[in-house]
Amino acid sequence: MIAYIEPYFLDNESDASSVLTVTGRSSDGVSESLNIQGEIICGASAADIAGKDFGGMNCVKPLAVVRPVGPEDIAAAVRAALSSDKLTVAARGNGHSINGQATAEGGLVVDMRSTAENHFEVGFLTGDGTAFVDVSGGALWETVLKRCVSEYGLAPRSWTDYLGLTVGGTLSNAGVSGQAFRYGPQTENVTELDVVTGNGDVVTCSEVENSELFFSVLGGLGQFGIITRARVLLQPAPDMVRWIRIVYAEFDEFTRDAEWLVSQKDDSSFDYVEGFVFVNGDDPVNGWPTVPLHPDHDFDPTRLPKSSGSVLYCLELALHYRDSDSNSSVDKRVERLIGRLRFDEELRFEVDLPYLDFLLRVKRSEELAKVNGTWETPHPWLNLFVSKRDIGEFDQKVFKELVKNGVGGPMLVYPLLRSRWDDRTSVVLPEGEIFYIVALLRFVPPGAKASSVDKLVAQNQEIVQWCVKNGIDFKLYLPHYKSREEWIRHFGNRWSRFVDRKAMFDPMAILSPGQKVFNRAL
Repeated sequence: MIAYIEPYFLDNESDASSVLTVTGRSSDGVSESLNIQGEIICGASAADIAGKDFGGMNCVKPLAVVRPVGPEDIAAAVRAALSSDKLTVAARGNGHSINGQATAEGGLVVDMRSTAENHFEVGFLTGDGTAFVDVSGGALWETVLKRCVSEYGLAPRSWTDYLGLTVGGTLSNAGVSGQAFRYGPQTENVTELDVVTGNGDVVTCSEVENSELFFSVLGGLGQFGIITRARVLLQPAPDMVRWIRIVYAEFDEFTRDAEWLVSQKDDSSFDYVEGFVFVNGDDPVNGWPTVPLHPDHDFDPTRLPKSSGSVLYCLELALHYRDSDSNSSVDKRVERLIGRLRFDEELRFEVDLPYLDFLLRVKRSEELAKVNGTWETPHPWLNLFVSKRDIGEFDQKVFKELVKNGVGGPMLVYPLLRSRWDDRTSVVLPEGEIFYIVALLRFVPPGAKASSVDKLVAQNQEIVQWCVKNGIDFKLYLPHYKSREEWIRHFGNRWSRFVDRKAMFDPMAILSPGQKVFNRAL
């Protein structure tokens, strides 16, 4: 019998609390009351809030949504689940997962955004004096950025392209963008966490204190704990950014230049290096018009080599500078760095813009997508890490064949350095020092039939299966598999460590059921 949940909202504003009463006879006959200071939402409203994610391809019904006041409320939700025979708990940040990872069918979804304002304090590490900010796991990176820059002239060192994501959400995966070649992913730029484990404990952890939990949670897909506070490293924020895009017809030239740039010492490269693939045609969504950075820029296809194929490649670069830097000094720095790269000068686009505007550049794409309706449609995205060894073969099969007509959104590809990632975290990577992130960020037109979305999902599966069949050294980023065998293949020789960590910090498999890594223990 499904447990019955009844919410009560008390009128005493000075000590408001919600009581979630789990009654009715479940398989083990447990009856438990959950007393929290926050809010509990049940029924259809819970499904409206947390039944779907950004991917829009899965729809489940949670038992309730819990909007906690702080860590103790979250711990109480976990302990209530432990006292039942079926309940699970999923932490939901901004719901930007693709395959239902932040959902909990018949379980409790903890809406972390209700804790967004719980922490914000800037300090300095003892020893080297490095600046940091303590922020809530439910805070949006966009908010953290704006406050750090406007109030302190400081900024986190590593980002994601889209900043409408929660701190705890990205740290539970990795957090990757064009700065990761230098500073590593966001998981490499935190020194301390507060975590609610699957045992219902509230624990502070770091590299030296409860270190096994610290490294387990970072990149741990929410399997070991819910991040309620993170200590994020900061650096002085620049004032301005020189943003540059240059075009390549040949993949090997594109990768050679990209790999050279990310392999240079910190003062000998750009501050941001990314890249993407685009269609060799005038398609406004997938082709030439996606490359220029300003309305006055013109993409002249006559400048392309006659040997150009169905797709082209763009290297995207950024250099930070201060208002006090002269234009000539910025120009000299750019030319010194870009002078060794092989591209056509006539297919070079650049603009100068404030640092905040650069980091929030995807916000404008979000606003446009909301206007044209594609923000609310399904998003069958595919994100992978592919080894340098196999990226050329991947280009031939995937970029030049399977998606040569585009995906209705960005097709990112750029190199990262393995040495910037700590092997003690739960993230798994391809072999070799250099590997590539590949992101096929599909946007489905409004009104598209379900069958068309299914075809895109099937194509993603085709790509993954092609990688497996042909021995491509790859790992899914933001992974989601449906079978134990696939998860074992994903983690490889790290699988036993992942299982041991689960047994230590969430032995009943309460947390993050939407990832479908483990089944709830009875």
